[in-house]
Amino acid sequence: MRERRPPHKTRARTKSADDAAAKRVTLPRALSKLGYCSRTQAERLIAESRVAVDGRIISDASAWVDLATAKISVDGLVVVAETKIYLMLNKPRGLVTTRHDPEGRPTVYDCLREFDIPHLSPVGRLDKASEGLLLFTNDTKFAQILLDPVTHVTKTYHVQIDRIMDDEAFAAMTSGIRHDGELLTATAARRLRQGDRNSWIEVELDEGRNRQIRRMLEALGTECLRLVRVAIGELELGELPKGAVRTLSDAELQALRRRAGMERMRRN
Repeated sequence: MRERRPPHKTRARTKSADDAAAKRVTLPRALSKLGYCSRTQAERLIAESRVAVDGRIISDASAWVDLATAKISVDGLVVVAETKIYLMLNKPRGLVTTRHDPEGRPTVYDCLREFDIPHLSPVGRLDKASEGLLLFTNDTKFAQILLDPVTHVTKTYHVQIDRIMDDEAFAAMTSGIRHDGELLTATAARRLRQGDRNSWIEVELDEGRNRQIRRMLEALGTECLRLVRVAIGELELGELPKGAVRTLSDAELQALRRRAGMERMRRN
């Protein structure tokens, strides 16, 4: 009679096999996970025969490698995993969210000159006219999960508009407004304060459609005068001066990971 293995041993072997499989990735993804460059940039390097695995030039971007054992090099230099960096910037109005702008406009990277960190990328975007909290990291997995609509990490904005918004307009924002064929919905919208002719409102989003708040307001016949992102999940902009950058604390980073479900994924 064949001996039945204890269930806990079977689970342990399955988990071990899953862990080993998770370390096998395509070569462009390996370079991305190591923080060397984006997958698109990696594909270009591979096509140019500049990438080697264990001393052998690889020109096929679909090649698989084992991150735990493969020695990957670019132009003869071994690629090692970079220290993960997590920064927050209080983006000033007038900067574009890109590293190089063809029109020569100032970019958010002008605020990061003191941080000599290659492959640092913004987590999402704020358009030129928008201000406030913008995250930067070289941790591509963290950025992808934080931006994934499935995780529903809320972004909170304070918006100055050219009128006093009524309850009917707030209800429309949370029930959904159709603009250019897209249904745009805010998770929450409320009045913050008001003057004689304009007011400030708070809007929460858990999706990242292009110019979403501006488009919703436009559909309501309302002009957006200022738009400031003040929080991502539990991470708040706080008193960080305009144009200033700081590193996220361990507590802030862990809170973001929990909010995005990353700690739960790690346990599973």
